Amino acid sequence: MTGKERDRRITDVGTLKALAHPLRMRLCRNLTLMRIATASQLAEQVDEAVSLVSYHLRKLAEFGLIEEAEPQSADGRERWWQLASDGVSIHHEDFSAAPEEAAAHTAASRLFAEQRMDMYRRWLDERAHWSEAWNRRAESSESALRLTADELAELNKEMLALLHKYDELGRAAETAGDTEGRENVAVHTYAFPFRA
Repeated sequence: MTGKERDRRITDVGTLKALAHPLRMRLCRNLTLMRIATASQLAEQVDEAVSLVSYHLRKLAEFGLIEEAEPQSADGRERWWQLASDGVSIHHEDFSAAPEEAAAHTAASRLFAEQRMDMYRRWLDERAHWSEAWNRRAESSESALRLTADELAELNKEMLALLHKYDELGRAAETAGDTEGRENVAVHTYAFPFRA
């Protein structure tokens, strides 16, 4: 564990809107993977101008989503950035008091879902370039369960705890130098009620 707050809960519309921008989401995702980076490094990753990336990094910092990190080189002109927390969480009940808050939450949720689906589509398009081992172990499944709202909450809590366990195992292994065969792995879950 990094010692940072885990899954910082976003409860205000301003922070939600700051995060719910396509480029800012990509920057946060890349900072998650890189752990620490400069605007120039991130601009290269997202194929955007450094000045544009710098602007969006400052916006993310303004809302406490990212923060300046310890410099990683002697070049004092470089600003290094890192995420301010290990993940964020956004809950419906924090944005249901007013119609404009609910609309902002829905718009942000749709953006997050679209970006996640884009990642999955890219995997499908590129899977022929991955080894057989990764192809055999990549998973896509759907389950239809009969649960109460409280049981769904417990299921979500247990799944999140399991993901945190594997995140910590992977980070500890990397810190110990065990990097052989490690790749970034996205796990997307959606748990919601529906009627047939």
